Amino acid sequence: MITNLCQALVKAPIDLDVLLIKAQGPYVDRLPDSANIISLRAQHSLTSVWEMARYLKRERPDALLAIKHRGILAALRARQLAMTDTPISGRIGTTVSAALANKSSQRRQRWYKAMRKHYPKLENLIAVSQGVADDVLDITSMSESRVTVVRNPTVTPDMLAAATESPHHPWLSADSTVPVIMGVGRLTAQKDFATLIAAFARVRLQREARLIILGDGRLRAEIIEQAAALGVEEHIALPGFQSNPWAWMSRAAVFVLSSRWEGSPNTLTEAMALGIPVVSTDCPSGPRELLDAGRVAPLVEMGDVDALASALLLVLAEPPRSEVLTEAVSAYHQDVSAAAYLQTLGLST
Repeated sequence: MITNLCQALVKAPIDLDVLLIKAQGPYVDRLPDSANIISLRAQHSLTSVWEMARYLKRERPDALLAIKHRGILAALRARQLAMTDTPISGRIGTTVSAALANKSSQRRQRWYKAMRKHYPKLENLIAVSQGVADDVLDITSMSESRVTVVRNPTVTPDMLAAATESPHHPWLSADSTVPVIMGVGRLTAQKDFATLIAAFARVRLQREARLIILGDGRLRAEIIEQAAALGVEEHIALPGFQSNPWAWMSRAAVFVLSSRWEGSPNTLTEAMALGIPVVSTDCPSGPRELLDAGRVAPLVEMGDVDALASALLLVLAEPPRSEVLTEAVSAYHQDVSAAAYLQTLGLST
């Protein structure tokens, strides 16, 4: 999402510096060449503070956007050391209370205490969904006027073009008549693919279907074991991480988000932008907003295997009109989101 945002921001009449604590990951090479990419030597948010402070004192930027909790804390500390008045805004991309729910109470309280102490120092806190915004307000008691919802720059021309390519998988060939259900995400507890696989097994009791899950993660072996135990291993494929997941998604009969929590679910947004029928859990946060409380597409309770299976059967039998789905994500287009970021950062012309 940050790469998508940067690609749009360089088209605005601003100079864009991108400070990278770690220049790692599959999307670093997609950062725009016209941006000034600064790779910090420290490679850790805590130890990057002095470098950030020197940058602030030297460059005096008109605004700084800090990404994620540790980035926010580091940026605020750097400003203090630099003794500058740079307006700093932060961006939170997940529902914090849900993400920390299974952590120790000590860790939660340390995190919450830091949020309460430091977030009010921000010019703005940008939340990727209203659910994330409400969560931050509950934790910090910040003024609502200081928390702004800006939708993710999820839908890009490059993504839409990439979706037209061939995924080179026999289940997704043009002559295949068996519908494919698809999930995308890291193979972790957050994505709850265990519920999806159990629901898929029940779908298979009533009609022919296949399931593809794109992504890597530490639960891969458990997923394979569960599929074998349910007798559906021959009907499930786990191709791993794909650099072009949209080509796969665009050929699915239905896309499923089975998560326990999100901030703003990008894969669900992408599937809708491609006009692919969707089903989602009603997890915090984002799906309820995207699907208009279930009026655009089915929302089911988290972890409810029967409800998810029923919703999948319904959508496979009666898919919604694609234009309803694409219209629902109009605010998530790259240029629309970037304009909202510029306005929130006080940089719009």
